[in-house]
Amino acid sequence: MVTAMHGGIRLAAVNTPAAIAGLESGLTLAAARAVIPNIETTPDEPDHDARALQNLSDWCASFTPWTAPESLAEPAMGAGVWLDVTGCAHLFGGEDGLLDHLLRRVHCLGFAAQAALADTPGAAWAVARYGRAASSENKAEAGWGIVSPGEHRAILKALPVAALRLSAAAREGLDRLGLRRIGDLYDLPRGPLAARFGETLVQRLDQALGRVAEAISPRAPTRAYRVRLAFPEAIGHLDDVAAGLGRLLKRLEQRLTDERLGLRRAEFTLYRVDGAISRATVGTSRPVRDPDHLQRLFTERLDGLDLGFGVEVMTIAAPVVEPMAAAQLGLDEFVGASRGAAQRETRLGPLVDRLETRLGRGSVMRLEARASHVPERASLALSALDGSPRSIDAAPPLDKPQSELRRGSRPRPLRLFERPQAVDAVAEVPDGPPVLFRWRRVVHRVVHAEGPERIAAEWWRDAALPGEDRSHLTRDYYRIEDNEGRRFWLFREGLYELPPSPQTEVFTPIRAPRWFLHGMFA
Repeated sequence: MVTAMHGGIRLAAVNTPAAIAGLESGLTLAAARAVIPNIETTPDEPDHDARALQNLSDWCASFTPWTAPESLAEPAMGAGVWLDVTGCAHLFGGEDGLLDHLLRRVHCLGFAAQAALADTPGAAWAVARYGRAASSENKAEAGWGIVSPGEHRAILKALPVAALRLSAAAREGLDRLGLRRIGDLYDLPRGPLAARFGETLVQRLDQALGRVAEAISPRAPTRAYRVRLAFPEAIGHLDDVAAGLGRLLKRLEQRLTDERLGLRRAEFTLYRVDGAISRATVGTSRPVRDPDHLQRLFTERLDGLDLGFGVEVMTIAAPVVEPMAAAQLGLDEFVGASRGAAQRETRLGPLVDRLETRLGRGSVMRLEARASHVPERASLALSALDGSPRSIDAAPPLDKPQSELRRGSRPRPLRLFERPQAVDAVAEVPDGPPVLFRWRRVVHRVVHAEGPERIAAEWWRDAALPGEDRSHLTRDYYRIEDNEGRRFWLFREGLYELPPSPQTEVFTPIRAPRWFLHGMFA
C-alpha cells in the first residue's frame, strides 16, 4: 500500500514477499520500483483499515469479552488488538491452547498475525512484535510466545528499544548513544533519560516492567453476566441456533438466580466462521430470568440473523440487571379463583414484552404521573421497557403516591386529546358556561354544566416578564353534557377584560377568550 507523505508517495505497508525482497514501510515508491520494477501497489485507506481492525476486535470477543483495537497512528508498527484473557484460558485447555486456537482462526480469516501473553500490556506488545528469539522454537514458528509470570524483565532485556513503543526520533537518539537494547536502559538514571528523551521513554519502560499501571479501555463495555457456548463444528441451521440459545438461557438463569437478580435486557451474539458477527437484543418491562419466556422473545428475532457460512461460538449477556425478589403466590392461584393484583401484574409483564418485541422498540408505552396540574403535563408517556421519555418537556415525577394526589381532585375524562381542539362556543354571560358549542361542524346544545375549575399556568415555567400579560394562560374548565347525553371537557382560555369605567373617556373593547375541547368522558 502507498500513501502520500513528506512531499512524495511512500510505502505505507508491505507484504511478506516485498519485505523479503528488501522493501519496508516509509520507502519512496521510486526507490521501491528500483528494487522491484513490476511492483504492484494499492492506495492506502486508513479509514477502512481502522474499520477492519474494529471488526476484528469485535470478533475476538468470542475468546474474551475484553477486547480493544490498537491505534493506527504508526502503521509501521503494525495493527494490533488487545485482549485481556484473565479467567478465559481454561476454556481452551490453558494459555497455550488459547493462543494457538486464536492464531489459527485469525489466519483462516486471511490475516498474518503474531501473539504474545504477558503480565503487562507493554511486555505483551514487545514480545508479540520482537520476541521470536525469546520464545521457544516451536512457539516461535507458530507466531506466538508466553512470558511466564515474573520473567518479563529478563525477556525484555534482549529486545530492541523499539519494543517500548517509542517515536522514531527517540529511537534514533538512543541508537546514536549506543543504547539499542531495553536492557541498556535498566541501570541508567531516570532523570537524564527523561530530560533528554522526554517522559514517554521512562513511562513506557516502567509500564513494560510493571512498575506503573497501564490503562487500556475495552471497545465495548464488559458484561458481568455473560455465558458462552462453543461448537466443535460450525452450525448453520436456525433450529440448532435455537437449541443453543436454550442452553445458554438456562445457564444464565442459574447465575441470576444465585444472586437474586433478573435481567431487563439480553444480548444474543453469534460469531461466524467468516469473522462476522450477528446480534439480536430483546428487552423486558420487568426483571425476568425465565428461560422459556426469553426464548419466546428471541424467537421473533432469530429469523433476522444472518448465519453466513456457519456459527462457531454464541454468547448471551445481560447488560442490564435489577434485583428480583421472590414472588409470593396467593391461595387463589391454586383453587382457581380470580387472581389478585400481584398475579395480574405478573401476567402483564410477558404480554408487554411480546408486544414490544413483535411491534418494535418504543411501540408499547406507559403513563407516569407528574407533579403538575396542567392536564397535558400531568402525565408523561414512557417506554414500557426502558422508561425513556417520548418528550423531555415535562414536569418532574411525583414525590408522593399517585393515589394521594388524586384524592379529592375533580374527575378527569378517560379520553384526553393530545392537543386541545378549538370550538365555537356561546355563553349567556361572559364568565359563565357555554349554552351551545360547535365542534367539527356539529352543533351541541348544552343541557348541564359543572364548573368552572380554574387551572393557572405553572409560575416556575411560564413566569411573566415585567409588564408582560400572561392572563391568556389561565384556563376555566367545564364538564359539559349535551342534549344527546354525551359529556365533554371544555375550557375557556384567558380572562375577559373588565369594561371601561364610566369616568374613562377611552373605550377599550372586551377581549373574548377562545374555547377549546380537551377531552371526552365515557
